[in-house]
Amino acid sequence: MSALALVLGVVGLAPGAVGLSRARGPWSRYQALRAREANGERYRAWRGGPTGSAGDTTGADVMKAVLRARVREALIVAAVGVVLVLVGVLVR
Repeated sequence: MSALALVLGVVGLAPGAVGLSRARGPWSRYQALRAREANGERYRAWRGGPTGSAGDTTGADVMKAVLRARVREALIVAAVGVVLVLVGVLVR
């Protein structure tokens, strides 16, 4: 294994780990918001009230969009790390 392959492998691990660790927080918060909305929908269905608002954007919808963007950015960073590791494996 060449020095370049080793350097690429080590350098690729850092963004991969950082990206995955940064994606965990927003992803868990996004899942919690989805679970809360599903619970509210079940409650409204049980009570016989109206289901979701037609076309209205709530604060939770905006927050979910922000969280999805953060997860997407963190996963792009992780993907760059994976690509660097793969290039390091392919370089001999």
